[in-house]
Amino acid sequence: PMGSECLSLSNWRTTWPFLIGRKANGFPPDKSSGSKKQKQYQRIRKEKPQQHNFTHRLLAAALKSHSGNISCMDFSSNGKYLATCADDRTIRIWSTKDFLQREHRSMRANVELDHATLVRFSPDCRAFIVWLANGDTLRVFKMTKREDGGYTFTATPEDFPKKHKAPVIDVGIANTGKFIMTASSDTTVLIWSLKGQVLSTINTNQMNNTHAAVSPCGRFVASCGFTPDVKVWEVCFGKKGEFQEVVRAFELKGHSAAVRSFAFSNDSRRMASVSKDGTWKLWDTDVEYKKQQDPYLLRTGRFEEAAGAATCRLALSPDAQVLALASGSSIHLYNTRRGEKEECFERVHGECITDLSFDITGRFLASCGDRAVRLFHNTPGHRAIVEEMQGHLKRASTDSTRQRLQQKLTQAQETLKSLGALKK
Repeated sequence: PMGSECLSLSNWRTTWPFLIGRKANGFPPDKSSGSKKQKQYQRIRKEKPQQHNFTHRLLAAALKSHSGNISCMDFSSNGKYLATCADDRTIRIWSTKDFLQREHRSMRANVELDHATLVRFSPDCRAFIVWLANGDTLRVFKMTKREDGGYTFTATPEDFPKKHKAPVIDVGIANTGKFIMTASSDTTVLIWSLKGQVLSTINTNQMNNTHAAVSPCGRFVASCGFTPDVKVWEVCFGKKGEFQEVVRAFELKGHSAAVRSFAFSNDSRRMASVSKDGTWKLWDTDVEYKKQQDPYLLRTGRFEEAAGAATCRLALSPDAQVLALASGSSIHLYNTRRGEKEECFERVHGECITDLSFDITGRFLASCGDRAVRLFHNTPGHRAIVEEMQGHLKRASTDSTRQRLQQKLTQAQETLKSLGALKK
């Protein structure tokens, strides 16, 4: 008898349609002929990978619609949507207002004869860009609202020209809408116009690139790699919006080994980095770099997992109060004010975590790695608000200020209480 181990993909494809062919044509399958064989195939079919189960009191939701592993996700700047892409040839657009509902609706965009590995919303949230795995290029999808409230997704007729010589690891769009960034695993970062023309080529000189990003303010691009620093450039435009040049802005220096990942806060005034040296660092990047001012190191914390883990991801909450670090399939949350670890979620996904991101309100942290996105309540973020408001209350001079601060404080305490996470 043919065991499951010798069922190759090719004979699966040739035999399987034969088995289900008659059923597919609307006739019930003939039970007598080949039923033994059928049972065998059915048994093999049942051995599909099981969905990874994960439960935690701080798990707010699990978004499940993809039939393949999710590699990337992006929150829209208006806070309404989350885009995810997977190797099942689809991009899913989820409504963030459904996150705490029982049902999580998603809209599907299909990728013809390919799949997307990276996805980013345009600043106006009317389009998104994806990196194609086989096509090795950028594709733009327009989102058109339909009368029934849904969207139609249309790929633009021309994909971007192929320019990278190595696999692309990151893409980004400036919130100003002036440029797109793509970075490959060699030392190349390309700056593109939205029409698909290369404006500038950056050589990072970091042996290889492991992560690159556009700052939320849309002025900077940054990269990290084999070297113990993060390099930041400014992409300069003229008064009429024409591209001028890319200039070195500043560097984050202080790690003693390769930087694995980094992130910006929402106002681009803070950055966080994590290194193979087993530490993470928080930086004040609100500096006049044109006057040779360097970023200030605000805090260093320990994260030993970064030294040996195959994958290491980092996300900084919009207000820079919480740092999320992922190694393998586990997530660790740190309070950046004191550098203390506050939460740890283990074996969150059945595979290594491929992406980690806070939503724009900072209420949730999203992670992906298998076929689901998991959303966590950001309890350290709520605790940071409690601490901050208590400090402000002591110094408040007017009644209206006191009232406003008290309101925020009570709201954060109520949220923590409802999650059973209020510190005694």
